Amino acid sequence: MNDEYVLMKGNEAIAHAAIRCGCDGFFGYPITPQSEILETLSVLKPWETTGMVVLQAESEVAAINMLYGGGGSGKRVMTSSSSPGVALMQEGLSYMAACEIPALIVNVQRGGPGLGTIQPGQSDYYQATIGGGNGDYNTIVLAPNSVQEMADFVDEAFKLAFKYRMPAIILADGVIGQMMERVKLPEQKPRRTNEEIYAECPWATNGLHLKSRKPNFHSSLESVTELMDQRNVALQAKFARVKENETRAESMFCDDAELLLVAFGSMARIAEEAMHLLRNEGHKVGLLRPITLWPFPENELREAAKHAKKILVCEMNAGQMIKDVKLAVNCDIPCEHLGRMGGMIPDPNEVIEAAKKIIERP
Repeated sequence: MNDEYVLMKGNEAIAHAAIRCGCDGFFGYPITPQSEILETLSVLKPWETTGMVVLQAESEVAAINMLYGGGGSGKRVMTSSSSPGVALMQEGLSYMAACEIPALIVNVQRGGPGLGTIQPGQSDYYQATIGGGNGDYNTIVLAPNSVQEMADFVDEAFKLAFKYRMPAIILADGVIGQMMERVKLPEQKPRRTNEEIYAECPWATNGLHLKSRKPNFHSSLESVTELMDQRNVALQAKFARVKENETRAESMFCDDAELLLVAFGSMARIAEEAMHLLRNEGHKVGLLRPITLWPFPENELREAAKHAKKILVCEMNAGQMIKDVKLAVNCDIPCEHLGRMGGMIPDPNEVIEAAKKIIERP
């Protein structure tokens, strides 16, 4: 077992974990605040030890289409970028979802819209959870709030992506990507052989099946309307299975919470500190941290809010997750929002001030 802790950035943890989790290929393009992922991979040179391909693509559009090809052949492939770069990938993501191709996309968010700022943000929630490309589709979205989870979620995202044959996103932010914490890296495991991929991924276009069956073919185009409808129905049935089986959340002090804080990612760390300070003053405050942003943990939220009279949703955006929170509680509990935009990071005192106003209000 690997029992040693090391000190590193969240971005660096992503790179180390990718190698150790048997990733076959990384295709990316530098953009702040996630450039250390590609830089760390370049320093570690995994192509010399595990055979993992690391390639700086000519653009984010090229990178996502490299994932299309690599994932379509059954390989564990990934990319990383930040908000404007991931925006460029949306067409490719839609194609991959339609073709049921697994892959990992890491988004270390920055403030927007547009090129915005290099400072942290959480305004890509809609882009990730609703599906930023065209059509009716979803991607699995994991939101880490620590460097340890940055490392842990790489393998978890790959497992989910291949289990359900769909893209998975690690939706981090500039705080988690740039901060340094101790982390225990996963054990090194080998990359799968072509024969193992052949056995595990009968849909893959790896050429090994040609002697035993017809070639596999991945295309999101279907000119027969009825067949396209059938494909969509099948996709929605799969998404329903993901919703039923893969929601995750962390709850704290919710058993008696009259005010429930809801936050994800680095904002959840800030909200947690505010919660502890408020409880020290005698206020019954709890915290629910969604870990899967899609599927959204509706049941976990309803359970956490069973004693809540009010909910405060804390985000680094203008108010995006709050809509999922309201839907989860059927708008039966008043929900208010605390948000900062453009790279501004709230501190615990801002959360405390907003919470006290809500608590004191009739």
